[in-house]
Amino acid sequence: MAKKSSIFDMIGPVMIGPSSSHTAGVVRIGRVAFKLLGKAPKEAEITFYNSFARTYEGHGSDRAILGGLMGFNPDDERIKNAIDIANEKEMVYQFRPIGNASIHHPNTVKLKVRTEDEQLELVGVSKGGGIIQIKELDGFNANFSAENHTLIVKAEDRRGSISFIASILAQDDCNIADMTVSRKGKNDIACQFIEMDSGIREVTLQYLSSLAWVHEVKYIPNIRQ
Repeated sequence: MAKKSSIFDMIGPVMIGPSSSHTAGVVRIGRVAFKLLGKAPKEAEITFYNSFARTYEGHGSDRAILGGLMGFNPDDERIKNAIDIANEKEMVYQFRPIGNASIHHPNTVKLKVRTEDEQLELVGVSKGGGIIQIKELDGFNANFSAENHTLIVKAEDRRGSISFIASILAQDDCNIADMTVSRKGKNDIACQFIEMDSGIREVTLQYLSSLAWVHEVKYIPNIRQ
């Protein structure tokens, strides 16, 4: 079932910048990377595709993505000065515009970001009204919006793992709103992207992380929070 948009989605969010798709949505894509890393990256390679590639400077998408990578909200006044702030923080970043990529949505950005001890690659789409979709994460098909609380579990591709994790979430009174499971091959590493109506307890995250067949657990609260 397609997700319905509210009147507030159509009007757009409270934000800094001229365009909800080119600014607010871009901030939120950056914030997803910030949440996954737990802090701002030291290095960032930012690839803007199609419409973004042609307008990212004029519409402020360059400032928006840097602001998001530093954890700013779409209505944060600091976004106007995000380039200067990123430079002050000695973030090393580069923009790569690719103007004709037919396989990508018109408003697509790819992030390759790195901290001192962690890196990730993320592809996000800004759909308008501040609504986003994370299409890929570290080579896995993701397809989550970050509008719900999102649990990401990288684990061995073994029988019963999906139902086991679902049962753990049920014990934590978490209702699953949507789920995408992606794997790189049979019996290879699989990644579960689980969107939930409510948050998850820290003790549950610790338990999942302690399982021998689980390689990594990440949790993103509702991106609007």
